[in-house]
Amino acid sequence: MLISKAYAQAVELSGDVPAALPEAPSATEAFIWNMGLVALLVFMFYVLLIRPQQKRIKEHTVMLQGLKKGDKVVTAGGLIGTIAKIKDGDDEVQVDLGGGMTVSVLRSLLQAHAPSKAAKPANDSKKDDKNKETKK
Repeated sequence: MLISKAYAQAVELSGDVPAALPEAPSATEAFIWNMGLVALLVFMFYVLLIRPQQKRIKEHTVMLQGLKKGDKVVTAGGLIGTIAKIKDGDDEVQVDLGGGMTVSVLRSLLQAHAPSKAAKPANDSKKDDKNKETKK
């Protein structure tokens, strides 16, 4: 494959045992192999890029539909606030940022529910138990 035909022919002529050159694939075989590789690339593109993005969009849409007044949210700009006013079918949501500041945010720019400060990670209770034992 990496040996040029001219070199292969020279080796064939000079050697005692003639070397057999592989036949070139026919045009239809080459076309089928090329289309197979293109199909494989399209499949990989779909599996690695398109499908995860569709899943992410679907999850975001479900999250947006489930929002209600009083939910803590994070905006696309990184602001954390509580939903003060929300209407079904309306694109704008009123978000209370605290300190009497309320902003109007497009519903699609709400990124996620904000983590609540009251919730602790599951493994913190073990650390707290060890700290209590050592203090005794």
